[in-house]
Amino acid sequence: MREQVLRYIRERKLISPGERVLVAVSGGADSVALLRVLLELRSELGIVLAVAHFNHGLRGETSDKDAHFVAETARGHKLDLFLAQRSVSDYAAMHRRSVESVGRELRYEWLTNIAEQARFDAVATGHTLDDQAETVLMKFLRGAGSKGLAGIYPEMRRGENRQIRFVRPFLSTTRAEVEAYLSSIGQPWREDESNLDQRFRRNRLRHELLPLLEREYNPNICHVLSESAEISRAEEEYWQAALEPVVTVWRDMPGRLCVTDLGTTRLAMQRRLMKRFLELEGIAFTFRHLERLRLCALQEVPSCKLPGGWMAQVDGGHLVVTKHRPPLGESDGYTVELPVPGEISVSGVVVRAVPVPAQFAAQAEPGTLLRAEALGERLIVRNWWPGDRYRPAHSGSEEKLKRLFSKRHVPVMPRRSWPVALKDRDIVYVYGFAVAEDYCWRVGDGDAIRIECTTIA
Repeated sequence: MREQVLRYIRERKLISPGERVLVAVSGGADSVALLRVLLELRSELGIVLAVAHFNHGLRGETSDKDAHFVAETARGHKLDLFLAQRSVSDYAAMHRRSVESVGRELRYEWLTNIAEQARFDAVATGHTLDDQAETVLMKFLRGAGSKGLAGIYPEMRRGENRQIRFVRPFLSTTRAEVEAYLSSIGQPWREDESNLDQRFRRNRLRHELLPLLEREYNPNICHVLSESAEISRAEEEYWQAALEPVVTVWRDMPGRLCVTDLGTTRLAMQRRLMKRFLELEGIAFTFRHLERLRLCALQEVPSCKLPGGWMAQVDGGHLVVTKHRPPLGESDGYTVELPVPGEISVSGVVVRAVPVPAQFAAQAEPGTLLRAEALGERLIVRNWWPGDRYRPAHSGSEEKLKRLFSKRHVPVMPRRSWPVALKDRDIVYVYGFAVAEDYCWRVGDGDAIRIECTTIA
C-alpha cells in the first residue's frame, strides 16, 4: 500500500519536495492510515508533516475521546498539532441547514485558515476509493451530469487566491486495504458509530446499496465507479477549457448571451453553452430546464421559466435572463420591519438577515456583508422608490438606483417591487448589488450580517 500511495502522489503531482503538509485526522481508520503512510513516506517525499483535528461536538464525550486520541497520536510521532472545537448542531440550527453540510463547511474553512496562517502548502485528507464510489453513485442517483459524476477531485484549491491545495492521496486505495494496513502495523483507530446510522442516506448507500450491487451485479463496482469519475473529470476539464473563449465572446454582458450562431453548433456544444451560461448567472437548473432553455435560444419556444423566478427569452439575437416577480397588487408598494437576525416574506420574496461570525466573514465576497454593530436590531425593507440613491461599496460616489438598474439591464416591470433595506433613512442594501459603502463589513469589524433574498416558489 505504501508503494501504491507513493505512485499515486507522484503520478498526480499531489505533493512536492520541501512542502509543509497538514494532515486532517478525525481519528477514523482512513485518516489515521493516511497519517501513518505519510510518516513512512516523509523522508522519501521530503516533506514536513503536522496534524489537524476538528471536533464537531456532535457526540459528546465520544467526540472528546476522538480528539484526545488524535492528540496522543500526534504527540507520539512528535508532530505539531492544531485542534478546534465547534458546536456544529447549534450553527446548523441557527442557519436552518443540515448538520452534515454545515460540519463540512466549518471544517474546511478552519483547515484553510490554519493552513494560511501557519504557512502550509497543502492539506491532506483521507478520502478513499470507496468514498469516491459512494459519491459518484449518490450523485448519479440525484441526476448529476459530468461535473457531478467527476466525484471527488484528487486536488482542489481553497483560500485567498486559491493558494491552499487540498489533496487526496488515498483515492486509489480501498477502505479494506486501509484497515488491513492498520492491522498489519498494530495501529488502532476510532470507530464513529454515526457511520452506521441508517437515517443518513450515504450510510444506507454504503451498507445496503453498494454491497447489493457488488454481490448481485458487479464485484468490482467500486472500481468501476471510480474509473467513471476519472473519465468524467477529464471530460469536464476539456469542456471547461474549450468553452471559456466561446463564452467570453458570446456573453457580452451579464444576463445576455449572443445566440445568433447557436444553430450552427453541435448538440453537445449547445448544451454546454447553456449550462455554462446558467452557472455564470448563478441560476440552479435541471436537465429539463437546460433543454427548454436551449430550445428557447434556438427560438423553437418563445420563453423559458427557470428556478428561482428567472425567465429567459431571445431579444435581438441575444438570450436574455431576467428575474420575474409577481405583481404587488393595487398598492404597488410595501414597507416591512426586518429583525436582525431574522426573516420576513413580502411580495413573493423571503428576505433574511443572516449572522456571519467574524472568523467566517473574511471568506465572503467583498461588498456582500454589512457590519452587525452598525445595523442594530431592525432594518426597514421596502420596494424601490423613484429617486432612491446610495453609494455601493468600493465605488466612488452615490448613484441613483434607476441608473444602476439601467446598467444591469433590469426590466422596468420588476423594478417596482425591487427589495431595498434601510437603516433609519440610509439605504444599506439593494438586492443584486453591493452593500452600502458606509455600512460595508471589512476585516477587523467584528461580526457581520448577510442579507439574502429568495423568491418563493
